[in-house]
Amino acid sequence: MATDQLTPRTYGNFRKPRTSGLRGLPLGATLLLFAGLIAVVLATLISIWAALTLAVALAVVMAPLAVRDRHGRTLMQRGAVRLAWWRTTSSGSHLYRSGPLGRSGYGTCQLPGLAAESSLTEARDGYGRPFAMITIPATGHHTAVISCDADGAALVDERQIDTWVAHWGQWLSALSAEPGLVAASVSVETAPDSGVRLQQEIDANTVAAAPALARSMMGEVLTAYPAGSAQIATRIALTYSGAARPGSPRRSVEDMAVHIGTRLPGLTAGLSITGAGTAVPMTATDLAEAVRVAYDPTVAPLVEEARAAGGTGLTWDQAGPMAAQEAWDHYRHDGAFSVTWAMTEAPQGEVFSNVLTGLVQPNRDIARKRVTLLYRPHTRAESAHVVQQDYKNALFNAQQSQIGQARDDAEVTAARRTSEEQAQGHGVVRFGLLITATVSSATELPKAAAAVDNLAPAARIAVRPVYGSQAAAFAAALPLGLVLPLHTALPQTVRDVM
Repeated sequence: MATDQLTPRTYGNFRKPRTSGLRGLPLGATLLLFAGLIAVVLATLISIWAALTLAVALAVVMAPLAVRDRHGRTLMQRGAVRLAWWRTTSSGSHLYRSGPLGRSGYGTCQLPGLAAESSLTEARDGYGRPFAMITIPATGHHTAVISCDADGAALVDERQIDTWVAHWGQWLSALSAEPGLVAASVSVETAPDSGVRLQQEIDANTVAAAPALARSMMGEVLTAYPAGSAQIATRIALTYSGAARPGSPRRSVEDMAVHIGTRLPGLTAGLSITGAGTAVPMTATDLAEAVRVAYDPTVAPLVEEARAAGGTGLTWDQAGPMAAQEAWDHYRHDGAFSVTWAMTEAPQGEVFSNVLTGLVQPNRDIARKRVTLLYRPHTRAESAHVVQQDYKNALFNAQQSQIGQARDDAEVTAARRTSEEQAQGHGVVRFGLLITATVSSATELPKAAAAVDNLAPAARIAVRPVYGSQAAAFAAALPLGLVLPLHTALPQTVRDVM
């Protein structure tokens, strides 16, 4: 009997668009370099000392733009981040206090930082299901969050996994045609299981006449099971622009609720064939509780007990921390400490479908871990322009060297392949990745950092801590719909790296 030999499917061709400048320099820096060299040549006609002075000045100006660290950041970008951090600490913006003694007013615990002005409303989608909608007034964005119960790949046939990945790629590609959608994020959060849900399940299904042996056995299960167990929550945030098209007036919250409500049934139905399991919109109470637990993990058992008791739940002005303090390399919020890393390099070469499995799985050295993939889809018109320009830039860089390099040839081949796939109807999506590790004390931060340093290479990615912006990165990793490039006041060259 003949059997089919299934070849493992690989994925790759993750491209970071090349610049059109000389040897990785931006176009503006390249023009500045050429203008400086011309000035130096003309200065030699006047005085050799004048030419040398101009050459030294040109080197001083170009060094911050040309010298890069191992993560690809220039000296100018690092200096801009240092300056922004100095301004933050000088103004006291790195400190946050709320509640009765805070400055937020009315004794509330609103969210800090970029989400401070956000508001939460609840509406119903086309199926009549309630869903929460977060509004960010600064950018005019509205976000709905979908909660998924992912099936997982354990004991699943390889063909089924490939099918899930293919449908997930189609779902992401379809986002570029989604009316008004500007960004999306997928957050996978792992946390210790408190055992409250198991206790409630046992209590609800135990009868008074149960045998003593059964009671004893269930008591042992209740004692032993929560130890080492973990909860895994998957949330997908979809962010829409309040303007129907660029330059048009912003729509009201009510109009956006109707617009998003009509889109959610199709989006959740599409997720059902991607391995995401049951996908339902999160209600206002569920989202407020998830954010509150993220800022103060110690209240997780209390939130579960209150939910089981049928309480009214938390509101949006109770979802924030009582106090928070941002440091250069970590973020302290209520009784927890967090560090957030950002991906600086996507997987090189070809990878398998389980490349991120170890990264998103629970880790015993990290009490609470959140891995968030950030997506910003290009429109069809933008995709064609981006891939064509990237192909031209890759071809230009390859032709600069008289002796061809294998890396340059591979860049040209990959850019051509991307252009061909886009012409066949595939979408082009910008993506990034944030990893947030939360622990209960500052002494556990080095252990959590070591764990992330071990997990990142296994996932074939390069990461670095988000120095000087830990509070903003922590909020961006939550399903709040924050689009970081629209909130930063740094130059464009720095925004591209962030």
